Amino acid sequence: MSRILISGLVNTETTVRVRGFPVEYYPIDYPFFGVNTAVAGVGYNLTKALRTLGDDVTLLSMTGDDFAASYIRSEMEALGVGAAHIRRSLSQTPSSVVLYDEQGRRQIYCDLKDIQDTPYDFGDAPLDSADLVVACNINYNRPLLHAARVAGKTIATDVHVLRDIYDDYNSEFMACADILFLSDEGVGDGYEDFMRELARVYGSRIIVMGRGAKGAAIYTKDSGCVAALPAEHVGGTVNTVGAGDALFSAFLHGYAGGMEPIRALRRAQLFAAAKIRVSGAAQGFITEAGLDALERR
Repeated sequence: MSRILISGLVNTETTVRVRGFPVEYYPIDYPFFGVNTAVAGVGYNLTKALRTLGDDVTLLSMTGDDFAASYIRSEMEALGVGAAHIRRSLSQTPSSVVLYDEQGRRQIYCDLKDIQDTPYDFGDAPLDSADLVVACNINYNRPLLHAARVAGKTIATDVHVLRDIYDDYNSEFMACADILFLSDEGVGDGYEDFMRELARVYGSRIIVMGRGAKGAAIYTKDSGCVAALPAEHVGGTVNTVGAGDALFSAFLHGYAGGMEPIRALRRAQLFAAAKIRVSGAAQGFITEAGLDALERR
């Protein structure tokens, strides 16, 4: 069991099953059991996944002082994490809506409210006891990046869709990250060269690129090489939202627990493949025992 400090977004999420994309106009539809609301957000998704895998997790985040905030706090208590480090600093709690179709494709509308303009006081954050610091790429985490570096902590971040290696918004996160995750959605062809250039510019110890149905790729500083892993399949796809967060969290769990990066990534792919059998960004996570069983099959 690793002690992992996570700082990132928590919000309410409503998933809506649609007939297909593009969505045609009609005044009303009745997708029975196709509209659901739950707690999500990158910070919460990672927290729930890592708790399910057995890690000791602390989440630092912000909400409003509203009904959604009370719902989030109750879910945090149910997870056994608690909400001691979730501030009611925002004017409203962030929320999102995810449209998804029968092929698992999704379209996300994320309303961050005023979180990008609101600072977080990290004064009582349990940084010293953390084995790993996960700083999601949200504005209020910029001071945490530097505090964690000064404390000598391993820092992990996911910049999601990246089109420019020198991206102004994400460059600070990438410069501080020992473990860097991203998607290939903004990269196109030449992903290996893109990863090598990221490594040259920022010096990350490990870089992982999620490639969806094509699998994943990993660069390690020790090897100086990019390795491509094929996709894992463990059942049908219902909704791919949250797959990247599942991959990220399961990799961190394995790596923080002492696994070699390649094995940690293979297991993370199995974890993500199992997760997308269920709709909802923070739903469908399997336990360590379940992951072991998938690895042995």
